Amino acid sequence: MQSTEIDSQVTVGYEKEAENGHHGHPDLRMFGLVMFLIAESMIFFGLFSAYMIYYATMPEWPTGGIELELLLPGINSVILISSSFVMHKGQSCIKNNDEKGLKLWFGITALMGAIFLAGQGYEYATTGFGLTDSLFASCFYVLTGFHGLHVAAGLSFILAVLWRSREAGHYSAESHFGVEAAELYWHFVDVVWIILFGLVYLLPLT
Repeated sequence: MQSTEIDSQVTVGYEKEAENGHHGHPDLRMFGLVMFLIAESMIFFGLFSAYMIYYATMPEWPTGGIELELLLPGINSVILISSSFVMHKGQSCIKNNDEKGLKLWFGITALMGAIFLAGQGYEYATTGFGLTDSLFASCFYVLTGFHGLHVAAGLSFILAVLWRSREAGHYSAESHFGVEAAELYWHFVDVVWIILFGLVYLLPLT
């Protein structure tokens, strides 16, 4: 009988660890995410470096007489950067066990991310140049398109958090890794866009 009680206690303890996602091991999920973002940063660094080499060596830049409009991408930039602050309010809410606040602010962030992607799609449709028209055109579509892919991935993460938050108590002040991971990734996307906007849209004006 005593052996049965001990086995039962061990089983319950293991189940609690399993529910927390640790299974008796250190929680290295955030470490893994940071390593992933560092790897992604290296890819963007390579693309930005190539762009700067072209900028420094080409006799004219942008090539092909291309002129970019700043109004739409400028508005898009404000929307995307502001969304980071909106998203942070959502994380602050869940730290206070405010699930409704989390859903509200993450929902607004998702909407802002979707508006950004829609604006980028409209920009592509109205630029007047294609991917292979010039070296600058190729750089423009590769850089902005690759970043747009990351925005779409970040939007998917936000929607995943919203979907999982339908279950009451899924996220709480004690357990909200998914919220933190989505926010960190979104901040990464924003920082990359600030650099990209400066290089692609503002640098050619100097």
